[in-house]
Amino acid sequence: MWHLYFLLNIASLSIPFLFSFHPKLKFYKLWKYFFPATFIMMAFFIPWDIIFTQNGFWGFNQKYLSGINLVNLPLEEWLFFICIPYACLFTIYSFKKLAPQFSFSNKVTSIVYFSMQTVLIVVLLYFYDRWYTAVNFGYAVVLLAIVFNYKPEALNIFFPVFLILLLPFFIVNGFLTGSWIHEQVVWYNDAENLGIRIGTVPIEDSIYALTMLLTIYVLMEKFREKYPLNSDTIEKDLPKKSAN
Repeated sequence: MWHLYFLLNIASLSIPFLFSFHPKLKFYKLWKYFFPATFIMMAFFIPWDIIFTQNGFWGFNQKYLSGINLVNLPLEEWLFFICIPYACLFTIYSFKKLAPQFSFSNKVTSIVYFSMQTVLIVVLLYFYDRWYTAVNFGYAVVLLAIVFNYKPEALNIFFPVFLILLLPFFIVNGFLTGSWIHEQVVWYNDAENLGIRIGTVPIEDSIYALTMLLTIYVLMEKFREKYPLNSDTIEKDLPKKSAN
């Protein structure tokens, strides 16, 4: 089973990659934004991953890995930061293109935002000494605050689609944390997290996924504003239809 983590990455990527070339989606045209945004995200998340692995806050079961390591992280872990975001950002932009009405109103987004911030801050105050919880929730508080104050409309579509993405997220992470296999692929030191799990998945992982994806999404939107595609420019220049 050394290939399990690798196969989970490839399986997550395969269908979104193939549909990236669908004429109604054309996600491949957004690669110029996706990859720079993803590499910027990795510049923060990879060192975080390396430090936490070295300090035993989490780790990897070699039985499920190829044995190839880059900077003390398994190759499969590096692929995780590309394959999973690709599948998720493909989904977000597919909803944005095919079902733009699938979004929260400003009011609902504000309610979700302030509710999340309240919970995150309260948990931080009580569990500041648990490294995974503290770093994870701390980054989420800062990131959400920045996005809400400077680009709140990004959250209108991100929040509802993220709720949908939680289902495949828990399936993939369920495999990684031992839900349907004999041992864990990725193990966690519960002394450094809340010890609360949904199935076998630490609750912190859902916030980790949110910040990872939101980081990429807001960067992609920023890059699109600065370097628009021809179609983006055309859409902006089209006269708006009158109410009549």
